[in-house]
Amino acid sequence: MTVELAPTPKDTVFREGTARLYRFRRPDSASADETRTPVLVVPSLINRWYILDLCPDHSVVEALNRHFDTWLFDWGVPRDEDRYLSWERVLQKLARAVRRVRRETGASQVTLLGYSLGATLSGIYSAVHPEHIAGLVNLAGPFDFKKSGLLTDLTDPRWFDVKAITDAGNLSPVQMHVGLMALQPTLPAIKLVSYLEQANDEATKQAFDAREAWLKDHTPFPASAYRTYIEEFYQNNNLIRGEHFALGQRVDLSKITCPVLSILPDRDKTCPADAARGLNEHVSSTDNEVLMIHGDHVGAVVGRKAQRDLYPKLLGWLRARVCGARLSAVQ
Repeated sequence: MTVELAPTPKDTVFREGTARLYRFRRPDSASADETRTPVLVVPSLINRWYILDLCPDHSVVEALNRHFDTWLFDWGVPRDEDRYLSWERVLQKLARAVRRVRRETGASQVTLLGYSLGATLSGIYSAVHPEHIAGLVNLAGPFDFKKSGLLTDLTDPRWFDVKAITDAGNLSPVQMHVGLMALQPTLPAIKLVSYLEQANDEATKQAFDAREAWLKDHTPFPASAYRTYIEEFYQNNNLIRGEHFALGQRVDLSKITCPVLSILPDRDKTCPADAARGLNEHVSSTDNEVLMIHGDHVGAVVGRKAQRDLYPKLLGWLRARVCGARLSAVQ
């Protein structure tokens, strides 16, 4: 039996090129006292969004949607002409998504939950527009890029010429996949052993197959945005140094005062814990927590233990802090 990917029912609220803003339909069993609190999920720019709604019982969105008015911004699949899509324009897209959620719900603030690179972008937006943010969840997203481990080494400007790479256009899915595979070259063998061990458990096997389908579904990275990402973050660490400019101003993480939670998988090679913890070390929030969970960059989010280690703790943190988000008309 083929597992259903992205199973949570949703509606498309608006389109912008290949990007989409989704609002998930509330189940009949949803908690009535929390339905008016909007949570906007921001996936990574370089992977398909549905890793956050992978399959039944392996879905961050499914868990959130039982209690919250849940939205998600799908960045879409860049086309060849999107090679000129700048980092600034990427952030402008996120800003428009936040505004649309506020307008549709009547909420003066939203909670942002960003995954991987989506968390970095969410943090930047939150620093520029803290008045719009009720809470910020960093799910395995880097902020202190000097502490990004092997990825920092691989993108060292002494041997990584990002200009030469992007002169040819968008980074292709194959390039992105091979680059990430370099972080764990033995992973295919490890996954094969794991698959054989789970072969008699149909539900676990289907979840494994769903994850493998997603891993093969990479998207291109717009060339212009990629160049800024590598130069500004991995090569110069400008975000932590306070020298990154976006949305018309210098990005100062200390302007973030809302409750902040960083969720750090303990075996994450893509975003080591110290790289993600950089957010918590630079915000001004008095409610500022770090949650360590077991797993790697993907497995911790949708693996077998996510229902036990991640979803209940995430929901508990959100319910305790952002259920009372104010409502007002958005002009």
